[in-house]
Amino acid sequence: MFQFAISIFLSAFLLFQVQPMIGKFILPWFGGTPAVWSTAMLFFQVFLTGGYAYAYWLVKQKRQGWIHAALLGVTAALLLALGLGWPSPVTPSADWKPAIGMELPIPQLFLLLTISVGLPYFVLAANSPLMQAWFSALFPQSSYARLYSLSNIGSLLGLLAYPLVIEPWLSLRTQGWTWSGGFIIFALLAGWVGLRAQDRVRPVEHAAPEAGGEKPSVSFMALWAILGATASVFLLATTNQITQEVAVIPFLWILPLSLYLLSFILAFSDGPWVQRRLYAALFAAASLAVLYVLSNADMLNIYIQIAAYGALLFLACMIAHGELYLLRPSPQHLTTFYLMVSVGGALGGIFVNLVAPFIFTGYWEFYLAWLLTFVILILALLPRWNSPRFRSGVLWVSSIAATVAIMAAFNPFSDALVAVRNFYGVIRVKEWNSSSGRGGGYVMIHGVTIHGTQYIAPEWRNEPTIHFTRNSGLGLALENHPKQGNGLRMGVLGLGIGMMTSYAGGGDFVRYYEINPAVVEYAEGKGGYFSFLSDSPAEVSVVTDDARLALERELAEGKPQNFDVLILDTFSSDAIPVHLITREAFEIYLKHMTPDGILIAHISNRHIDLRPVLYGLAQEFGLTGVVVDTPGEDAIDSYPSRFVILSPNPQSLQIPELQARALPLNDSYGAVRLWTDDYSNLFQILK
Repeated sequence: MFQFAISIFLSAFLLFQVQPMIGKFILPWFGGTPAVWSTAMLFFQVFLTGGYAYAYWLVKQKRQGWIHAALLGVTAALLLALGLGWPSPVTPSADWKPAIGMELPIPQLFLLLTISVGLPYFVLAANSPLMQAWFSALFPQSSYARLYSLSNIGSLLGLLAYPLVIEPWLSLRTQGWTWSGGFIIFALLAGWVGLRAQDRVRPVEHAAPEAGGEKPSVSFMALWAILGATASVFLLATTNQITQEVAVIPFLWILPLSLYLLSFILAFSDGPWVQRRLYAALFAAASLAVLYVLSNADMLNIYIQIAAYGALLFLACMIAHGELYLLRPSPQHLTTFYLMVSVGGALGGIFVNLVAPFIFTGYWEFYLAWLLTFVILILALLPRWNSPRFRSGVLWVSSIAATVAIMAAFNPFSDALVAVRNFYGVIRVKEWNSSSGRGGGYVMIHGVTIHGTQYIAPEWRNEPTIHFTRNSGLGLALENHPKQGNGLRMGVLGLGIGMMTSYAGGGDFVRYYEINPAVVEYAEGKGGYFSFLSDSPAEVSVVTDDARLALERELAEGKPQNFDVLILDTFSSDAIPVHLITREAFEIYLKHMTPDGILIAHISNRHIDLRPVLYGLAQEFGLTGVVVDTPGEDAIDSYPSRFVILSPNPQSLQIPELQARALPLNDSYGAVRLWTDDYSNLFQILK
């Protein structure tokens, strides 16, 4: 049994190590948005299903061990071949960067993941059901459920080890080679186990019949799938809810995924963890808590909100996975069982990533999964409704009916004038009440991040607010720039509602870089809410693409922008795009700036302090830097702000109004290892 356990644990550990590793690697290529991780999760769910389907097919073959050993050998050879042309066998070269201006990059994301990690992930995914099937054939008196629980323990440890141990110490290139080495060790072990079992394991169709070993009915398989789908939708929907609607805290996505895996571990541990009535009571209590959170979100601490959502998710997963445990088949049909559960998980991922953004204007799939969990509980607690055919039918019909009802309700629980959902999240436009007495206006919000506010009153229409008021570090630098109104060239990473344009005069040029097309549409005047761009006397252009990729292409085309001022307004959300604050990114920025140019980084942030990172970059490039903190003032509708202002020419920062408020950027804020495309560590700078 020992070799089976080691093989299962190692494959699960590697499976959940490669997910955050490749996710971190490709994140910069697709704009650094949290949706990239959600799409990667869909990819992994689909390939997990593929691996389970392969295991289902393989156990019916006569030469199972040889076939699997050959696949392991091919996969190992592919990794070694890719390592000859890439930085590591699983981290693609820069030639694979996406094309410009993709509104829906999911197909290219899938292609990139398939080429880089598709086959090894497929093989790792197949390992657990295969090993359990072979183990059950060799040791029919032993339960395979504990091996499944061990698989999920390996998955959980692999997931947690990445941000806590692997990422802080190893570069991405080293991570890729280390992981590939681990895969080679796994392949040797799994191949050895398969060849040893070759002559002792019969194909499933030739296995001896046993009590309770009847072929699962279509109703049973449909029930397994809908239970798996409900838990999957709840996982992904809760992740979206808390990372975009509550707090965009770094690594917060790890919490829901860990709770999801923990529920599998407990439910399949052959222990006393499956308690229907207890979970029904606890789920009802957690539901009341989340309802209270939804009604009082503005007044509650974000950690209380996260705890409530986490409790609800964990209990929902224990309910769904507990039912799967109670409905598990005999060992003869366990590959069918795992296949259908993974099909359900993939269907849930497809719904959240590909269907929900087009039919819902918010993260309403969260409420759909919540409702379906209540239906599962009702069916589980009423024995006379215990027929698999009835239960699966009710759940599938309920899911369709609930989806239609939510679509018909249109924008429940929202006071937004506009709500637009796409790959990059949900953009809302709401009415805004000024605290300064300047009258009302409109605000654009992306999740919990405010993109900008604009007054309705004509006399205040062009006045900057929130973090960008005239007394902020940005305002002081731009208002007093010697070239303002006289040919100033300004570049801005992150459009918002175009508020930076209020500092540009006639004869100036402002070029924005914004990845979200919905933000561009409303900033350019759709609906008549915002007019900073259209009202500006300056020449204004907007590039709809990832800022760094667009700047790289402009250099490759021989079109440096010669910015006098380059503003990085991409770090106020707590899910910062790390690829925009590395050595390689700053090399690009400086090539687009004049020798006397200044770079202004907006780093107002609740959970991250980027000053040590910027200090390291300033040291690397010989830049002079200052920090300007500004308290919020209701009288001018300003929020507390922090700006770091850098320049290769110290004289460019000698603006009296700026120097009166500035503090030098130095190592008093801390020192960290230089961030590069190959290395970054958010844990170092968490507040």
